[in-house]
Amino acid sequence: MLVWLLGPDLLWKPFIYAMPDFSTRSYDKELLDDPAVPFEHIRQNMQELNNINTLLGGHSITLKGFKKLLGKEKQISVCEIGCGGGDNLFVIDNWCRKNGVTAHLSGIDINPNCIEFATNKYGHLNIEFICSDYKTYSFESKPDILFNSLFCHHFNNNELMKMLQWMKKNSSNGFFINDLHRHPIAYYSIKWLTKLFSKSYLVKNDAPLSVLRGLKKNEWKYIVDASDVNDVNISWEWAFRHLVVYKK
Repeated sequence: MLVWLLGPDLLWKPFIYAMPDFSTRSYDKELLDDPAVPFEHIRQNMQELNNINTLLGGHSITLKGFKKLLGKEKQISVCEIGCGGGDNLFVIDNWCRKNGVTAHLSGIDINPNCIEFATNKYGHLNIEFICSDYKTYSFESKPDILFNSLFCHHFNNNELMKMLQWMKKNSSNGFFINDLHRHPIAYYSIKWLTKLFSKSYLVKNDAPLSVLRGLKKNEWKYIVDASDVNDVNISWEWAFRHLVVYKK
């Protein structure tokens, strides 16, 4: 009866228009990218994202990328760009300590509050945290491995091409990237999970938007080819991530 009264087009239009377009990347700004957001709100956001990364296997993908470039080495230097609260470096540090690997770890982030937070939380582990725009930072000696996680979806394609070139130039062994795959299942899953369990308005808004800003595998291939960084392996990982690895 409702369909007959409203007509099928009118009935379904609200659902059609509400559905995101997954065919192209979104460039809507995340709330986290607003410098006016109070750091206390960012702190809660980082804590919840660390929990999400742990529960959904994001940290395990970071470890997978790290181990691909580590090989059989027992001494390694690693730097993360866009390190945020330092949780990825903590995970790597913990694995290295358990597996007899001596690692010099550092993280770069443009946000001084994030660097202060990371230093207070993990500085006792001798992880070095540096406040800088990664693009303007000069290493005294190149780290063996550069990486980033959940960082790339904040940038447009041209910026990503330059990022890959920078990571190739500034790493001795190579680099890896752990980031989101744009997919309806990933979008709706994180949207409902954060709606039910998150207390952070940043996470509720930005987590699903981050998926919409993520890249599909063919888009990664285009960026890699256009950046002229050869011999890159792109693998799909659970849950809806891509691991991009370049080994020299």
